[in-house]
Amino acid sequence: MARVNKTSSVSEFILLGLSSRPEDQTSLFILFLTIYLVTIIGNLLIILAIHSDPQLQTPMYFFLSFLSFTDICFTTTVVPRMLVNFLSEKTISYAGCLTQMYFIYALGNTDSCLLVVMAFDRYVAICDPLHYVTTMNHHRCVLLVAFSFSLPHLHSLLHTLLLNRLIFCDSNVIHHFLCDLSPLMKLSCSPTFANEIVILSEGSVVLVTPFLCIIFSYLRILIAVLKIPSAAGKRKAFSTCGSHLTVVALFYGSIFYVYLQPLSTYTTRDHIATLVYTVLSSMLNPFIYSLRNKDLKQGLRKLMGRRKSQAVPS
Repeated sequence: MARVNKTSSVSEFILLGLSSRPEDQTSLFILFLTIYLVTIIGNLLIILAIHSDPQLQTPMYFFLSFLSFTDICFTTTVVPRMLVNFLSEKTISYAGCLTQMYFIYALGNTDSCLLVVMAFDRYVAICDPLHYVTTMNHHRCVLLVAFSFSLPHLHSLLHTLLLNRLIFCDSNVIHHFLCDLSPLMKLSCSPTFANEIVILSEGSVVLVTPFLCIIFSYLRILIAVLKIPSAAGKRKAFSTCGSHLTVVALFYGSIFYVYLQPLSTYTTRDHIATLVYTVLSSMLNPFIYSLRNKDLKQGLRKLMGRRKSQAVPS
């Protein structure tokens, strides 16, 4: 039976999570605690390596450090709540649910904007290398990061305020491991037509436009790379873009699968895709960017070398 307040609106929700079987909860807790720790440590190492190595003080790594910071915040919005639900009550307050949803959308779209900025950086570096230093100066880089962090909050605020207008008076059971628009709208006993229109219009623009900008940037990069006469030059150009394209495919592929569909078709099968962009991509990003990047691997080795030398008593 749902608990309701004086306005017949649910005061708390029950997050069913990934599994309702009691025997699964401990193993899921250990799995996601491990994923969370790997995510935090991996992204912190990327940030520390970039800020401690003078050779990594370039726009590309400047943006990457902010992407790692956003990934830490993003996964912290989701995983700790999951860990609590695995071992205790699965309830979350109405305000807590809306707060989680707000930051999921704000930080997820910040990730999206930063991926666009990183694609633009690669485009300038490869297609207009003579003007790279002046085009990607520090002031412009700071403005691009500020834009990437501010605009998504307006998008998130819009959807949060629209959701707050709905009334929940029947069930308070969310068939998900987090507070998301689609499962919450399914619980509403008031009309959701306005919410669905905004999701399919403004939401689709916010999702698809950054992706199209990235595709356009890489089409221009591909044309420029194919004009490079040497095979070594082509390999070097592609190697600087390969990691970023892998992250883009992982992130946008899972997001499009979840959100570019009608509300009526949303099912629990979408949980896996949600896990990919909220949890797994944040964990894999440090590995994807460091495995194929010699400069970043060297920066990480320097960082670990300094830590070892500081740990050894003189």
